[in-house]
Amino acid sequence: MTTTALILLAAFGVLAWGFGRARPYGRIGILAWLQSVVLMTPWLLFFGLFAAGIYLNLVWVLALVLVSAGLYIYLGRLLRASGQDELATKRAEALAAKAMESSTETPSADPSALENEPSSAGVEAEPTESLKTDPPDAEAAVPAPIPAEDLAAIEGIFGIDTFFRTETIPYDQGAIFKGNLRGQPAETAEKLNQLLAERLDERYHLFLIEGPEGKPVAVGLPSTADPQPTTLGQKILAGVLAIATFATCLETAGIIQEFDFFRQPQRWPEALPFALGLAAVLVVHEVGHRLVAERYDIRISPPFFLPAWQLGSFGGLMRFESLLPNRSVLFDIAFAGPAAGGLLSLLFLLVGLVISHPGSYFQLPAAYFQSSILVGALARVVLGDALQQAVVDVHPLTLVGWLGLAITALNVMPAGQLDGGRIVQAIYGRKTTGRATTITLIGLALVSLVNPLALYWAILILFLQRRLERPCLDDLSEPDDARAALGLLILFLMLVTLLPLTPSLAGRLGIGAT
Repeated sequence: MTTTALILLAAFGVLAWGFGRARPYGRIGILAWLQSVVLMTPWLLFFGLFAAGIYLNLVWVLALVLVSAGLYIYLGRLLRASGQDELATKRAEALAAKAMESSTETPSADPSALENEPSSAGVEAEPTESLKTDPPDAEAAVPAPIPAEDLAAIEGIFGIDTFFRTETIPYDQGAIFKGNLRGQPAETAEKLNQLLAERLDERYHLFLIEGPEGKPVAVGLPSTADPQPTTLGQKILAGVLAIATFATCLETAGIIQEFDFFRQPQRWPEALPFALGLAAVLVVHEVGHRLVAERYDIRISPPFFLPAWQLGSFGGLMRFESLLPNRSVLFDIAFAGPAAGGLLSLLFLLVGLVISHPGSYFQLPAAYFQSSILVGALARVVLGDALQQAVVDVHPLTLVGWLGLAITALNVMPAGQLDGGRIVQAIYGRKTTGRATTITLIGLALVSLVNPLALYWAILILFLQRRLERPCLDDLSEPDDARAALGLLILFLMLVTLLPLTPSLAGRLGIGAT
C-alpha cells in the first residue's frame, strides 16, 4: 500500500509542479498542462482505485483510455488555435517595433558600435574579447584549436539579430563563443549553421547550449568530431550479439518450461515459439527507433543486443551516427522504441491473460503476480478470483508479454544513454539527467542486495551507457508539454512495471493464495 501511495503522490506532485511551470504562459501553458493531466488521469485513477480495493474491468479501462485520447486531441486543437493567435499577435508587435526602430535608428559605420550595443532584456553584456585581438604572448600560451582564418570566418557569422558574440575561448578541438542570444534558439541555430556551411563547406558545426553560468553559449567544433559511422567490425559484432541473444531467448524459453535448451537442443520446437515472441518485442523496439530516425533523416547504428540468461535479453544498445537538430528529435527517437516494444508486450500480456483458462500450458504460483504492480493489477482485472488460488494457469503469451514489459522497463530507466536517460535529457536537460543517472545506479546497487539481476544491469550501465548523449545543435529549446507528458507517462509505467506489490496490499487485493 505504501509503495502505491508514494507513486501516486509523486505523480500528483509532478502534475502540481507542471501547473506551476505552465501558469506564467497563460492560456497556452494551461492547455498544455491539461493535456498532461488527461493523458495520465486514466492510469492514476486505475491504480488509485486498485490500491483502494476497487477493480475496474477491461471494458472500463479501455473506456477511460479512449475518453482520455479524445480529450487529448480536443485540447491539442485548442492549443494549436491559441498558438496561432498568439503567433500572429507577436508578429504584428515585432513588425511595429521594427518599423519604429528603423525610423529612429542612426546608421553607424564604426564596427565597435555594435560591440558596445546593450544586451537583450535580462541578459547582461560581457566584455568583448577575441582570440585574434590577443597579444602575441597570449596566442603562444594558448594556441587556437581552430586555424585563425577559419576562426575569423566563424566569428563573422554572428550578428545582433541572432547571437551577439562578446568573447571567444579555445575549447578542445574548437571554440566557445560567449554572448547574448537575440533570436529564438531553433531559428538561430539553423541560421548560424547555414551561414557556417556556406562559408566553410560544412567543415564545422555550431551548437547552442547552456553554459556553466546558465547563459546560452555557442560551441564551434570541426566536423571530424561528428559521430562516426559504424565500422565493419562493429557490424559483425552486432550480428554476433543478435545470434547470441536469440540463443539466450531459447534458453530462457527452456528454463520456463523446465529444461536446459543447451543440453537438450532437440527440444527446440518447444522453445522456438516463446523465443520468437521475445525476439519480436526486441525487433519491434528497434524498428520503432529506426522509423522515427528515418523520418528526421537521422542515421543510427545497428542494434547491439545484450543477451541475458534470466530474461533472454537486456534489450539493445543504439548510438546516433548523425548530429541531432534539437531535443524534440532526441525525444521522439528515444521514445519510439520503448513505446513500440512496450505496446506489443502489453498486447501479448493482455491477450495471454484473456485466453488463459484452467488447463492452460503454464502453471504459475499466484505469488509471482506480486512481483509487478502493473502486471498484478492487470491480472487481477482480467483473471479475477483465479489469483486467489495457489497456482494460476496462464497462456504462454502472458509470460512473453510480461518479460517484454520487463525488458522495456529496464531500458526506460533514467540513466545515461538508455532510452529513459535520453528521454529525461530531452525533457529536462543534461544536468538533471546526470543526477538521475547517479540516483538510478545507487538504486540498482541497493536492489542488487536482494536481486542479482539488478547488479548485472548496473554494471552494464556503468561501463557501457553511463555517459550522456551529446548535445543537439539546438540544445536550448525544450520539447513541448505533450512530449513531456508522454515522457512522464512512460517513466511512470516503468516504475509500476518494475516495483513489486507489498505482501499486505497483495493480500488485500486477493493476489496470492489466501
